Amino acid sequence: MIRRTNSADFEAIYQIINDAAEAYRGVIPADRWHEPYMPREELAEQIRDGVEFWGYQEDGELIGVMGIQDVGDVTLIRHAYVRTEMRGKGIGGELLGFLSGLTDRPVLIGTWADAVWAVRFYEKHGFRKVTPEEKDRLLRKYWKIPERQVETSVVLKEMTNDQARMTNQ
Repeated sequence: MIRRTNSADFEAIYQIINDAAEAYRGVIPADRWHEPYMPREELAEQIRDGVEFWGYQEDGELIGVMGIQDVGDVTLIRHAYVRTEMRGKGIGGELLGFLSGLTDRPVLIGTWADAVWAVRFYEKHGFRKVTPEEKDRLLRKYWKIPERQVETSVVLKEMTNDQARMTNQ
């Protein structure tokens, strides 16, 4: 079941993010890795800044989370994580589809360029990488991230149905 999270879920969100982010260890630039990957203070700041977390719940337990944030004229998908032992079961795809359906704005996703599995996941679900120039412009306009993260990230944009049909022909 997918549901909006609330303040009582804060610790579970924190645990899911930091468990799942272990996949980035040794993959993303060492100067961007933190221990923990996302401290509680940063998670609280993200929520204060308007990231609304939704969770995938099974048997009363959150096992995946994904945030959505309206910024200007776009919607960002933020902090998409599934507990390590629950990966590969379609949970991330369900969350992504659900959250994408909540908006009629263009949907953008930023992720680490070297996290090829994440890029493939988003591409599988109808997103395509933008050009490097567009990526730099979008990250600086819509995200609050350090310049080093801009350098080492990609942005993916949701394709329209017409674009998806043309790509799959």
